[in-house]
Amino acid sequence: MIAALRLLLLLLAVSFGSYAQAIEPSRVFAAASLTNALTDIGALWQKAGHPAPVLDFAASSTLAKQIEAGAPADLFASADVPWMDELAVRGLLAPGTRIDLLGNDLVLIAPKGHAFKVSMEAAFKFGNSFSGKLCTGEPGVVPVGRYAQQSLQALGWWDTMQGRIVGTDDVRAALAFVEQGECSAGIVYATDAAISSKVEVIAVFPPTTHQPIVYPFALLHGAAPESQALLEFLKGPAAAGVFRHYGFTHQAP
Repeated sequence: MIAALRLLLLLLAVSFGSYAQAIEPSRVFAAASLTNALTDIGALWQKAGHPAPVLDFAASSTLAKQIEAGAPADLFASADVPWMDELAVRGLLAPGTRIDLLGNDLVLIAPKGHAFKVSMEAAFKFGNSFSGKLCTGEPGVVPVGRYAQQSLQALGWWDTMQGRIVGTDDVRAALAFVEQGECSAGIVYATDAAISSKVEVIAVFPPTTHQPIVYPFALLHGAAPESQALLEFLKGPAAAGVFRHYGFTHQAP
């Protein structure tokens, strides 16, 4: 009797293990600015007994275009609303799963030890405050570049900076250019500036100068139940703690 019970337990354990191994990991397409936070959250998710999510980071514009082209993804986390809207219009989002989960700030940075004085007002001659290039995401395409363009236009600085703006593939590339001194200044998210010891924040752009920085998350059509559970985890307190640690604001559902 005891031997039979042990055999039954062994079979159940093997069966459960095979089932767990059969669960496909969620594939997450996420804005580059989420790299550190989602990597940490993915480790927490795996520690809780789930398959480690497959994380792909790039500019939201790049990821949205890949999804439109048929790239396999379960969950999309964008750094702005327009690129999520683009997928919604094309009918690629799972109904009822979209949520504006995070917020951020837009900051002006310089290489460490090379800060300059700036006044965030239209009367200030921004172009005369430093020499060299200004790096940010590609204006009009990459989310951080969109926000940067909006702020520069609102402050009346856009026209005077033509020819000096370097548009990059994503916000992390802009940060790297400033870290390396290839750009004398940069416009990035506060969360990206916070992870670097090679740059310093000169000023925060007033929220009134740009559209609210919102990170919408949503499942894509055909996403597995595992991905639905992951999205719920991202809304929860454990993930919120990680997001806040990196400087994001977290909107509880």
